[in-house]
Amino acid sequence: MNTAFQHDRYLLKRQVLALTGKFRIYTPDGQLALYSQQKMFRLREDIRVYSDESMSHELLHVQARQIIDFAAAYDVIDPQGQIKVGVLRRKGFRSLVRDAWEILDAQDRPLGVVQEDSMTYALLRRFLFGSLLPQNYDVLIGEQRVADLRQRFSFFGYLLDIDFSMDPQQRLDRRLGIAAAILLATIEGKQSS
Repeated sequence: MNTAFQHDRYLLKRQVLALTGKFRIYTPDGQLALYSQQKMFRLREDIRVYSDESMSHELLHVQARQIIDFAAAYDVIDPQGQIKVGVLRRKGFRSLVRDAWEILDAQDRPLGVVQEDSMTYALLRRFLFGSLLPQNYDVLIGEQRVADLRQRFSFFGYLLDIDFSMDPQQRLDRRLGIAAAILLATIEGKQSS
């Protein structure tokens, strides 16, 4: 696995005022670890993650299985060996009230979930405060919390802290965790536009 995926903490920044989604993911010491720029006019999400802004070395590929699907499934692929790392699948109607995603392994078997922190906060975000109340997601493998994806309040841009430090055994593949963070930032971006 590439060294870009071996950190316990990252900061994802979504660029403001870009025609397409541009994401930069930084290591704890502020170094650029990963870069993603979505292509315009895609009917189906196709997210490529690179080692830097030159986009010459692809490290991760996240692709929707279908064009329109309320419970969309996204294959997460390591392009180095064309290896399917796993799947992230949105929990359709359940995500209307509180965002929830299933984490599946490479054979589409359930591994865990990514879910918004609480029903109360989720409802307050949707109906009263909007983006003024930052989102927080817990990543669970079984009943064990293995990661935290916490949005920072910001008037300018979207900032998401990615924390894998509670998972020293690396039960969650960091590539799946990074893909989940990018998908959440992408979906959140479309909802708040």
